[in-house]
Amino acid sequence: MPFALYMLGLAVFAQGTSEFMLSGLGPDIAADLDVSLSTASTLTSAFAVGMVIGAPVMAVLSRRWPRRTALLAFLVAFLLVHVVGALTTSFAVLLATRVVGALANAGFLAVALVTAVAMVEPHAKGRATSALLGGVTIACVAGVPGGALLGQFWGWRSAFWAVALVSLPAVLAILRSVPAGAPDAAVTGVRGELRSLREPRLGVTLLLGALVNGATFCTFTYLAPLITDVAGFREAWVPALLALFGVGSFLGVTLAGRFADRRPVPFLLGGAALLLAGWVLFAVTAANPVAAVALVLVQGALSFGVGSALITQVLYAATRAPTLAGGFATAALNVGAAIGPVGGGIALSAGLGHRSPLWVSALLVALALLVGAVALLSRRQAPSGNESRWSSPQVNSATQRRG
Repeated sequence: MPFALYMLGLAVFAQGTSEFMLSGLGPDIAADLDVSLSTASTLTSAFAVGMVIGAPVMAVLSRRWPRRTALLAFLVAFLLVHVVGALTTSFAVLLATRVVGALANAGFLAVALVTAVAMVEPHAKGRATSALLGGVTIACVAGVPGGALLGQFWGWRSAFWAVALVSLPAVLAILRSVPAGAPDAAVTGVRGELRSLREPRLGVTLLLGALVNGATFCTFTYLAPLITDVAGFREAWVPALLALFGVGSFLGVTLAGRFADRRPVPFLLGGAALLLAGWVLFAVTAANPVAAVALVLVQGALSFGVGSALITQVLYAATRAPTLAGGFATAALNVGAAIGPVGGGIALSAGLGHRSPLWVSALLVALALLVGAVALLSRRQAPSGNESRWSSPQVNSATQRRG
């Protein structure tokens, strides 16, 4: 893998840390800025909304820039808003920095996904995607617990400074190692790319990505009370188990990078079936500490393995949207990250107990399997002239070589 790809992954690590670290900093921010905890929690919601809106919008706006220019602009903006966030004493300003930071994050990830797959061979998109998204999983392992520790020892502002400092070497490396390239607007028209959303394979893959990621973040958001109130662990164990989930996610992304390019359909079907079984088993055995530890690791691996493979398939399927494919994938993931916690919260508010997010996760994956099965059945029954819509990446690449 090219060195520049790992530098993109470093930037994604900083952005993933920023996205998730507020889960442990909310009380300190609320106390320091004299707002309620519920008000402080809107910082997380603002970031999520900014990511959903920002991915396609920023991808469209940056099409007239060379990719290196777009990556640098988004990353520098992301760095600067964290400096402002670390310095401000106004909650309104901090909230604004979260929105702007999310827009910059979304734009960077959308362009980075397309840039990453352009750096490698046509059959290596899965490995490129896993190298990039490895930054998110490492953020779960080290960045989020690290941000919480910084907040405990030096205050919440230190976590914002840390994100800015980690972003700085990525800025320098991208400036030196990412090819300038030509503006994407010169490649294809935006209307044609947006029309590609009507293609069945792309639309279905985006929906599956949203559902699987929704299941992941449904449980991840409420993992702490599940660990303490159901499995019986002390609160001191929560950071370690969150980090264990991150270790599993890193293993899953790595595994997806090796196999998702070669046999995507068996990998996705088998992985999704195991993921569904794992959520059900977790819900049934959550009171057993040993089972809870094992399933935190396993479900982290399966969730991110299947999710990463689906992102790869979006990039393969978006043959008519080469410049907006990353925006489509990023938006789908963040739609899932938004609906999952809402579903878990509704279940908890209904008095269904701390296991209920696990059942909601299982329901979302079951729905994804149903949608995937219907799509496969439709592909098999489609007239021969339409089969290319659903053909595998290998078949598409072979067809392009022959052309």
